Amino acid sequence: MEQTYFRRGFGLKKDLKPLIDAEYQSALVERIRARGYVDTFGDVSVRLAQEFGFCYGVDRAVDYAYETVHNFPNKRIYLVGEIIHNPHVNRRMKDMGISFIYPDEHGRFDFSSLTSADVVILPAFGVTTHDFDALSAIGCILVDTTCGSVLHVWKRVESYARDGFTAVIHGKYTHEEARATASQVNKYEGGKYVIVRDMAEAMRLCDFIARRPGHESREVLAAHFAAKATPGFDPERDLQFVGVANQTTMLANESIAIGMKVHEAMVERYGAEQAGEHYRSFGTICSATQERQDAVAAMMKTPPDVMLVIGGYNSSNTNHLAHLCRQHTRTYHIEDASCIDVDAGTVRHKPVLDPSAPEVMETSWLPSEAFELGITAGASTPNNKIGEALVRVLAIRGITPDLGGAERVSA
Repeated sequence: MEQTYFRRGFGLKKDLKPLIDAEYQSALVERIRARGYVDTFGDVSVRLAQEFGFCYGVDRAVDYAYETVHNFPNKRIYLVGEIIHNPHVNRRMKDMGISFIYPDEHGRFDFSSLTSADVVILPAFGVTTHDFDALSAIGCILVDTTCGSVLHVWKRVESYARDGFTAVIHGKYTHEEARATASQVNKYEGGKYVIVRDMAEAMRLCDFIARRPGHESREVLAAHFAAKATPGFDPERDLQFVGVANQTTMLANESIAIGMKVHEAMVERYGAEQAGEHYRSFGTICSATQERQDAVAAMMKTPPDVMLVIGGYNSSNTNHLAHLCRQHTRTYHIEDASCIDVDAGTVRHKPVLDPSAPEVMETSWLPSEAFELGITAGASTPNNKIGEALVRVLAIRGITPDLGGAERVSA
């Protein structure tokens, strides 16, 4: 019987490594890394975060996409959503002939055009149990690139549902990963979830659980979370037993703090001895997300004059890196190196955490005197785009790094 589900690639990683390295690596970034993450170019001192860019899960997803194209040269290949949240990488997937299936405004995918002869790549964020079952029923060849850290969270959420606990998930309810994570409760009858965006939303649940003065009514709370919870969410019934989890790309410290607040609410409601029977929490913080956030926190102890954060505007982990930096120094979150216009000396960037906020154009954004430039990038940003962004910044200053032509300013 023909194998139709692949999760370990096709054994082509070694053969394709030169191609992938040529498309995503940067000689300039490697030079700075080799020099202890610091370098000087004219009057610009550059400091790289010690953890940045592609994480293991993204590396793996990109590798598997390339392997899929080479392993099935005569088949139609589709991708559910985006492989990762990086415009350059997704454009490259399209250039290789992969067709994208985008969700509608409600996050639903239409698989009606697919057949059992087609190949479908599942993104690093994973897909919902409903979508996985639908694709399996069609009989498509599935290449699953779901990140291992995401799978770890799924197992916890599934265990909550199995034991009758409602999963309280710190995440963005419209994000692919959060939807996929929440759907894991459907593996058990009566499984329930509620997604909280931040500490403010979490405290609405905590106040209700603890029955604090002025807490919202059952009806008000149910209405607020109607789109962010299992259909029929009833705070009175569904918040008696709670397990905490998180979307892997959220602010790690906030996820931990939310878990602590929920536990405190349970102690207030049921007492210290009984709280453990009503509350569960396991370590579901993604190590790559934590490492990148920790590296930025270390940089901000002596903040650079200007901080450049590179990554997709719809990339949750990149947005949070930019948010951390803005608290300490002048920060520009750019989606791609092309946001920097060398001729005009301008930068297009997103100045706030909200991914739906418009870009802002800045002129005279670089200091006129010598300055230190800090750089980091989200887990879905390839090194070549980091290097290209730096080349553009230096070009505005009239500086050309000597790397034997390895780096250039592309259109």
